[in-house]
Amino acid sequence: MRNIMYYIFVLPLCIISLWLYSKWLSMKNYWKKLGVPHEPIHPLFGSMSFLQKKNPGTWMMELYQKYRSSPYVGIWIFWRRGLVVNDPDLSRKILVKDADIFRNRMLASGKSDPMGALNLFTVDDPLWTSLRRRLTSVFTGSKLRGWQELYQSKVEDLIYRINSDNEKGIINELRPLFADYATDIIGESSFGIQCQSTRNSTGPLRLMTKEFEKYSQWRGMAWSSIFFLPEMVDILRFSFWPKNTVSYFKKVFKAMVEERGGFDKDIDGKRDLLDALLKLKIDAKKENQDMDLDILISNAMIFLQGGYDTSSTALTYTVYELAYHPKYQKILYDELVEAEKALNGKPFDAESLAKLPYLEAVIKESLRKYPIMGWLDRKALRDYQVDENLTIPANTVVYVNAIGLHYDPKYFPNPEEFRPDRFLPENANNIVPYSYIPFGEGPRMCIGKRIGMNTVRYALAAVVLNFEILPLDQFPLPNDIPIEKKGLFYHPAIPLSVELKEGNKNYNP
Repeated sequence: MRNIMYYIFVLPLCIISLWLYSKWLSMKNYWKKLGVPHEPIHPLFGSMSFLQKKNPGTWMMELYQKYRSSPYVGIWIFWRRGLVVNDPDLSRKILVKDADIFRNRMLASGKSDPMGALNLFTVDDPLWTSLRRRLTSVFTGSKLRGWQELYQSKVEDLIYRINSDNEKGIINELRPLFADYATDIIGESSFGIQCQSTRNSTGPLRLMTKEFEKYSQWRGMAWSSIFFLPEMVDILRFSFWPKNTVSYFKKVFKAMVEERGGFDKDIDGKRDLLDALLKLKIDAKKENQDMDLDILISNAMIFLQGGYDTSSTALTYTVYELAYHPKYQKILYDELVEAEKALNGKPFDAESLAKLPYLEAVIKESLRKYPIMGWLDRKALRDYQVDENLTIPANTVVYVNAIGLHYDPKYFPNPEEFRPDRFLPENANNIVPYSYIPFGEGPRMCIGKRIGMNTVRYALAAVVLNFEILPLDQFPLPNDIPIEKKGLFYHPAIPLSVELKEGNKNYNP
């Protein structure tokens, strides 16, 4: 009987244990044999034992500082090989020159979560190429110029909201305030929905974006799996978005479609994102193909989330930094006043704002210090020769360490300091190509970069022109802001507020 039990339970367990130990030893020694600097690994988590305890952006920065002298570092994403790139020129090769080899990303949702798996953020080629090509038309210069009245209306709402809250003695938290504004911009420009979130923090789309912000342990595990261990998504039935949020948005989306005449109405797809998505469905039908409705809804949701979150976070950090740097705030204010005079009573438009060098420099410096994602992930489709010393096998994950490059004193002296002059035109030659990549580069760079920058420019210009931005004693200095540990994006872990003092336009810091 004992022999039977031994063969049934003990022997298989021993074999499995030996196999696991052998696998771990091969992982442990893999990068060492190749002569690649590498991190010590955990038997189960590889290099990922920091998850839910430290922001990935913070981890990437620490990794860069530890291995700054090496162009790359070997890691293990659980039991999957990974290479972290610390070099601008190698970053260029991965993101641009050899982008055909690195077309796909590491992160992915599963078959059990079609809504999370079918958007531009997660989908692989060839569907990614088709979607990207068709949706790029939404963000042309002519489209952005056509949204001028929307931007003007929403910054007026933003100023009204701040003044109204000041009268009530309300100190606004920056991120929710700017999330209200950015949700309106995305909602009206992309879907044609009339929103009033900027004034009162309510509305159908703001209900959704507030749901995006909610955190739970389960959500943390789900997002960690999608980004770093996609194999677990189907096993544990994780989803990119909460199911109640998806159900709600499906109703909103279908109502928007019906308002425009449904899927049978022929359109040119040139008005906004919703039109472009509808045209995808209509064109597929003409070609006797099926374009799943989930693809349309998934991409609408990712544009909403990506658009509102990145813009509101960038505005939060930028306004907060200006509160502690009155000298830079005054330079920006003076530039805006002079530009406003030159317009002879006309309002700012996207083109005139984009031409203001100090406004641009302030925003770029904020994005350098606080990139929303600290890394850019790609996956090798085939074996790839990194340099004369290293060739990585197909399916190796490559992370470009964007935040590490942003904080390298070789490229940005005194990187902890907020210094907008780094990005002034006269200093442009000092920026090493691919040392600054807040939006990514190459074919997979952020498709919404132009609308995101416009959203930030309009709001920042309005706030600086109308208010003196002052720090509040109870909040930390910018370099002491704690970063969210359990999230994946580079968000502040605490609410941030400043005093927005109305009407004092001639202050002299």
